[in-house]
Amino acid sequence: MPVDMNGYWKMISNDNFEEYMKALDVNVAIRKIALLLKPDKDIVQDGDHLTIKTLSTFKNYNMDFYVGKEFEEDLSGVDDRKCMTTVTWEGDKLVCVQKGEIEGRGWTQWVQGDELHLVREQRLLA
Repeated sequence: MPVDMNGYWKMISNDNFEEYMKALDVNVAIRKIALLLKPDKDIVQDGDHLTIKTLSTFKNYNMDFYVGKEFEEDLSGVDDRKCMTTVTWEGDKLVCVQKGEIEGRGWTQWVQGDELHLVREQRLLA
């Protein structure tokens, strides 16, 4: 059984986020706003069905998916793009890979103790 990610998680730190956004060519106005935010995550997990709500004072974003099933992710409210996304379990970590204008973009998320960790990354596709 995968790790339980249910809960309301508050951001503690956001290391190297500006460099990540620059590498993805996110426009400067959006970068400046994003750096000021401390979004929380509200995660509801029922087996392999997850709803992840990213909540901030500027904009909220909802992601609803089944682990292992590709879906179209609409990020128009985040960085104005759509992509095909697949989230899988790698051990106790959730790994997201997005296919679209920027191939292999994604993130890895896991729980350690009472903290939720999220690393945004560019992954090489096999």
